[in-house]
This record gives sequence, structure tokens and C-alpha cells, in this order.
Amino acid sequence: MDSKKIGIALGSGGARGWAHIGILEALLANDIKPEIVCGSSIGALVGGAYASGHLDALKTWTESLTWKDIVSLLDISLGSGGLIEGERVLKRLEAHFSDRPIEDLPIDYAAVATEMDSGREIWIQKGSLLRAMRASFAQPGLFAPVKHHDAWITDGGLVNPVPVSTCRALGADIIIAVNLNNNITAKRRIRQQASHQARRDMWKNLANEWLPEPLSKSADQLIEKTFSDEDDSPAYTDVMLGSINIMQDRITRSRMAGDPPDILLNPRLGHLGVMDYDSASQSIAEGHACVQRMLPALHDILSRP
Repeated sequence: MDSKKIGIALGSGGARGWAHIGILEALLANDIKPEIVCGSSIGALVGGAYASGHLDALKTWTESLTWKDIVSLLDISLGSGGLIEGERVLKRLEAHFSDRPIEDLPIDYAAVATEMDSGREIWIQKGSLLRAMRASFAQPGLFAPVKHHDAWITDGGLVNPVPVSTCRALGADIIIAVNLNNNITAKRRIRQQASHQARRDMWKNLANEWLPEPLSKSADQLIEKTFSDEDDSPAYTDVMLGSINIMQDRITRSRMAGDPPDILLNPRLGHLGVMDYDSASQSIAEGHACVQRMLPALHDILSRP
């Protein structure tokens, strides 16, 4: 068992990705230590924190996030190829754990991204860890793409949502994969009215701050409709990112059919939305629960000669 190199493939899935924190904590608590970590999108972020020894710091930060904190990180930039520039998020991450070269990390790490011009899958294994994370979670339509060498790259989940193949290429003997989107068709929870109103007010304040008056009035009307108590239709971000997650789930199923992991962890996160970054405690708890459900299978795989 000690001679087998364990790799973990952390999948994409927006805010559901905080479950990766709980999964890694639970694995370590059971003496299962991944020596290779590969991630797509949010998986690259959490995987980078684990690889650099800052998982606890990331957990502390995510559990303290409120919706107001999240809105404060949205540096709107409509001319950058995305709704959000992403530099505020990067600076906030840097405040919680310092950047370092990927090649200096104590364990093997790769962030998966997508080259925009060719659609080619990119594995970032050198250079700035924070920049690699930022490139991998550049969700189309939300975060601006990132320049990497001479190419523009975006979210890794577009081509390899759960990077089992990357783990295998880096030398993993046993691969644990985490798919965050396995039950995305589950019924969404009903938000409490106070939380609903707070989110509406935050988006209206953001629109008034960043948009000229004619556009801000139109935005106010759109926000009122989006967060109307009488309208249960999904919000813009839920439609856009939810559609991407459905696509990623289908890609994951297809790729895993030809290159399956040794263990597949499917945390039950369908009740959480892709933008519910202020629900970290729920996601982390489900990450722990998911590992507990799969412990017998994990021990069986790891004990095989």
C-alpha cells in the first residue's frame, strides 16, 4: 500500500467545489494521502491549496464568506472577455497563502485549462501557482480568459472536467476522482426570503456603481425580475453556468467510460447552485460524508497487492 502512488482528480463545478476541501480532509484523516493532485476549474483552486499546504487557510476563508464578501470580489470588466476581471479574487487568494512556483511544491500538481483558439487541453505544471489556478477557473462568460505564453486560455472544465487522464500521466497508480455534477438535476433548495432580498440589493448596488444611468435602470428592472418572490425562474448565472455544468457532466461520463478512475466520489450537491460560494460549510460537510460512504471501497482498493 505504501508503494502505491495515490492521485486525486478534483472536478469542476463552481461553488460546489468547496466539497473538495471536506473530501481531502476526510481522506487525510483516514491516512489516505494523495501524492498527485490534478484539478479543473474550482478543483484546481482547492487542489493548489492542498498541494501548497494551505488547505486549512482556504477552509477558514471560505467558511467566513458572505454574499456581500462575494459581491465585493466582482471586479466588473465588460471589455475583458468576461463579466469579471478576476484580479480581486486573485489578490484575496494571495492574501491567504503566498504564491510559489508549481515546480517547488512538495507534491505533483497540474491545473487543467483550455486553449481558446484550438480547443486544446493544457496542463499547467510550471510557473505561478495562483496564475495557474486563475487560468483554470476562468469560466466562460463569467471570468475573463488568461494569457498563457502566446495563447488565451480558459476554464479546464470545458475539455476535461474531472482530469483522471492527467493524474494517470503524472504517474498515479491509484486514482480517486471527484465528480461534483453527478446529481445536478436535483431540486434546488428554496432560499430564505431575507437571503433572497439581500442578494437582490447587492446586485442592484453593484449595477448602480458600475453602469451608466440608462443601463443601470434597465439592470435594476432585470434584477427585480430575476429575484422576484413571485418568479421562480432561474437566474442568469444559474442558466449560463448550470448549462455548462450539464455539458461537463456529459463530457465526464464519456471520458470516464474509456478511462475510469479506481474510485469515483460523487458528493450529493444538487441542492446547491453554482454561485452559492457562501455555502461552504454545507459543501465541506458533504465532502466528509461522501468519503465516509465510500471508505470500505477505498480501503479495499488500497489494500490490493
